[in-house]
Amino acid sequence: MDEARARAVLATAGLPRTPHSTRTPAPALLSLGENAVFATAGLVVKVGREAALLERAERELAVAGWLEQAGIPAVRAAEPKPRLVDGHPVTVWHRLPDAVRPAGPEDLAALLRRIHALPEPPFALPARDLLGGVERWLRLAGEAIDPADAAYLRARRDAYAGQVAALTPHLPRGPIHGDALPRNVHVGPDGPVLVDLETVSFDLREHDLVVMALSRDRYGLPAESYDAFATAYGWDVRDWEGCSVLRGARETASCAWVAQHAPANPKALAEFRRRVTSLRDADTQQRWHAF
Repeated sequence: MDEARARAVLATAGLPRTPHSTRTPAPALLSLGENAVFATAGLVVKVGREAALLERAERELAVAGWLEQAGIPAVRAAEPKPRLVDGHPVTVWHRLPDAVRPAGPEDLAALLRRIHALPEPPFALPARDLLGGVERWLRLAGEAIDPADAAYLRARRDAYAGQVAALTPHLPRGPIHGDALPRNVHVGPDGPVLVDLETVSFDLREHDLVVMALSRDRYGLPAESYDAFATAYGWDVRDWEGCSVLRGARETASCAWVAQHAPANPKALAEFRRRVTSLRDADTQQRWHAF
């Protein structure tokens, strides 16, 4: 799904209006990844890539309501149910006020501590299926990537799936965010707010902590920023013997995730090749670029 396709879906759906809006301005594209995210009329509209993501969109809205009841600062839904428009799930959210500063590691750690202290919600949360999207992302990549690279990632996925299932956690299992990065925290005038709730799960809390460890090792997060995160959270996941397994599984998923953008974006293809080559060469120091 490219931007043009996402805008066509919005046009078919009919853009929502805020109560005091007399006309709907042209939507502004905020991001294009698993979803195309648009801002319009004081709202944010997310368009999913395919109909298979409808269940996840339904769960994300349920999670938003649950977090609101629990008093956790997070994005709030403007419509209680997703729409399915031309095969794409569409969800509508209240737009947050402009950020007053970038989110830092300590902001993320504080929100994770609150999420990790929650009991189970009154509805079922899935396990964090970290590797579950690999097949879909490779399918979307199609012939844009080398079939040998796709086969390598499938084999790596299968190997790590068994290792992840056998892990003994240090922390008790419970609700997690699932994609815990500072980019998923918005610091507005009332403080930090958690965004992007589609991967909220019930699983090893270590999942949320390994993300930042990988950011330090692969994406150039300064060591002092990582140390600030670990200190604010109260524990360094790198001290856990299972850290390397979760890291390897997440690297596999992150490599496959980029592949879905390769057919339409040469930069994505170049980044995919960089990542898969470093995995093949067991080069744990090769810098990856956020995409």
